[in-house]
Amino acid sequence: MTTPLLGTILNRGLARSPRARELCAQLAGRSVAVEARGLVRLRIMSDGSALAVARSEEAADATFSGGPVALARLAGPAAQQLLHEGAVDSSGDAQVARDFRELLQLLAPDPEEELSIWVGDVPAHQLGRLARAGLRLGARFTDTALANLAEYLGHERGEVVPRTEAEGFLRDVDALREDADRLQARLDLLRGRGTS
Repeated sequence: MTTPLLGTILNRGLARSPRARELCAQLAGRSVAVEARGLVRLRIMSDGSALAVARSEEAADATFSGGPVALARLAGPAAQQLLHEGAVDSSGDAQVARDFRELLQLLAPDPEEELSIWVGDVPAHQLGRLARAGLRLGARFTDTALANLAEYLGHERGEVVPRTEAEGFLRDVDALREDADRLQARLDLLRGRGTS
């Protein structure tokens, strides 16, 4: 996706959100860099009424850096968790970073809506349904493949402990630890009685 196209998509979202327009005005003259490590560094600037996006190494007021998938998820509801876990690093002016993060969340494009501009509503909706079905199928395939691999490695090859056995072992260890704690408490109590 070229940077002018990304700027156009973001600015289209400004028209739909009074809060986004307010943030854009507050951020006039400020910028944030979004760095997909090893791939690209984009600088998003606000002039108060619109956003401009450019590939740039110029300094920015705040910077978000991380892997491309984590950066894409930064515009979603799990943004704070991504920052907390370190999947995305934030540096520079913390308030500018928060304001730009909120602004980008408000402007996050709806892929189906953006596609409808190019191909029309009905084909975009059908392609969206197809993409969602594909994602569900891919997730189900991945879950099944991982379960089959775990079963193969656990039962057939004996390379890993099957989950049920590991859970049973951990329950037994916990019970043994509790029994040892109770025994130690009784011994301490008996020692206390014997010395008095």
